Amino acid sequence: MSRTVGRVLAESLIAHGIDTIWMVPGESFLGLTDALTEVPEVRLIVCRHEGGAGFMAVADGRMREGRAGVLLVSRGPGLSNAMVALHTAYHDATPLVVLCGQVERKDFGRLALQEQNYSKLLADVTKDVIEVNEVVQASESIARAFHLAESGTPGPVAVILPEDIFDEPTEAPVAKPRPRVYGGAREEDLDKLADMLAKAERPLVWVGGALANAGAGTLDELRQLAEQWVLPVSPTHRRPQLFDAGHPNYGGYMGIRVPKQLVEEMKKADLLVSLGERLTDSVSQSYSFPTAPDPQLPLVHVWPDANEIGRVFRPDLGIAAEPAAIIRALLKRGAPAGAAKRAGWVAGLNTIHNTLMQPNWDSMSDGVNFAAICVEVGKHLAPDAAVTSDAGNFSSFIHRYIGFRPGQNFLSSVVGAMGAGVPMAVAAAIRRPGKQAVAFVGDGGALMSGNEIATAMQYGAAPIIILSDNKRYGTIGMHHEVRYPNRPYEDAVRLTNPDFAAWARVFGAEGITISTEAEVEEGIARAFAVKTKPVVVHVHTSAEQMSAWRRRGAPRVHG
Repeated sequence: MSRTVGRVLAESLIAHGIDTIWMVPGESFLGLTDALTEVPEVRLIVCRHEGGAGFMAVADGRMREGRAGVLLVSRGPGLSNAMVALHTAYHDATPLVVLCGQVERKDFGRLALQEQNYSKLLADVTKDVIEVNEVVQASESIARAFHLAESGTPGPVAVILPEDIFDEPTEAPVAKPRPRVYGGAREEDLDKLADMLAKAERPLVWVGGALANAGAGTLDELRQLAEQWVLPVSPTHRRPQLFDAGHPNYGGYMGIRVPKQLVEEMKKADLLVSLGERLTDSVSQSYSFPTAPDPQLPLVHVWPDANEIGRVFRPDLGIAAEPAAIIRALLKRGAPAGAAKRAGWVAGLNTIHNTLMQPNWDSMSDGVNFAAICVEVGKHLAPDAAVTSDAGNFSSFIHRYIGFRPGQNFLSSVVGAMGAGVPMAVAAAIRRPGKQAVAFVGDGGALMSGNEIATAMQYGAAPIIILSDNKRYGTIGMHHEVRYPNRPYEDAVRLTNPDFAAWARVFGAEGITISTEAEVEEGIARAFAVKTKPVVVHVHTSAEQMSAWRRRGAPRVHG
């Protein structure tokens, strides 16, 4: 029976398990939104900016255990506004399907209103750009997009849909989802990995993005592996929830600018197993540990996509497989004889971590030391809380002073894009109603995407937004001080900010101000007591305490 392409596309999205689409309305895809209004299985979340909608879709792709989030944007300016989210999804290996309108087919090449060549525009921030110009291929293109977005190294895939295609009649069937295909380790690779681990006296295991969507069962198996094989496990940049920070096998957080004491101890390792981590510059400390392209210690690299292994580093063993499968395979083999001898090595790393995590900080004269905020927030976090972080030095306090554990969800832009914190928290609150969604954001990022508080109000979501206000782009100020010491830089990073608590109340949200450390305990408790609407906690933060590891004018204590 003939239906419109718009209706077939709507049914295709349902067939792929999509129940939520994040979007900003646009005339170029009215035929699709019209069809979606007839299918109750899919809800449209109307956002205030395509950048915010994109970050929400990226967050959704993180929360759905390997299934892609879906972003719907209009052509030209709409897609351009969303580019920061595509860049994030591409670098962070997050599955995302972007549906974008296009000019009518008869106007291709005429420079019609908002026309662009999306294959060129998106070439460096997507896995593929699929242009649907034939009615019969509409549903097939959706199936291909989801398959590419979710397979191998996950990432964003764009589907370009001309405005005039939606109302075309078609008898083409809805294309069924492609089966998931997983790479697997050869038996000889597993033998070699087990042998390398058995012989190592000081092995080190880093766990990262390919485990970010792992279920509770897989993370529990990771814990069992660490205990059985006596291994230290370190979550990597922006993935702190992958291993319990309170567990004795926790080897410390491996993110940006790791404390020198921890890095120096890690460098004593005689084997590094990168389990589901791409090994970017952020994790490898600017390609110094391990060194690129030839690591200074034996390296085992496990990643689902063979194309990623060996792209930068030469591993001694590369395994193109799901990390969860490797964990299970090693558990079945049982711990090697002599594994207990590594207990001192594991305890040494854990002791350094525990020392760094001690809730000690100095009170500052120019504002609240953000350490006090993070320690207090940590007391209130639920075992299943979703925590989001924007980019900025304030996030170093999160990773130093909050001990994350499996069951919690940490959402951020691993590539470091500002503006992710608030919309990702809004998405988490919408996706998981009744559960905690806590955002950490700086004063710079807050005014890039904080307008999505209006989206939270519209859909009854209640995120808690902890806002660090030091009246400057603090990270850039720190980099300037490091690179050009004793040179003025304030005019290049200074910000004039509103009263953010009052700003929150304008949206209908709750606004709380914290100006001194004496107000921290009560202010954070008040924020977590609000359950029915968004809360913004406006913290007047010290600028002198530039990060969790550096004070202005003082020697750095990180690597």
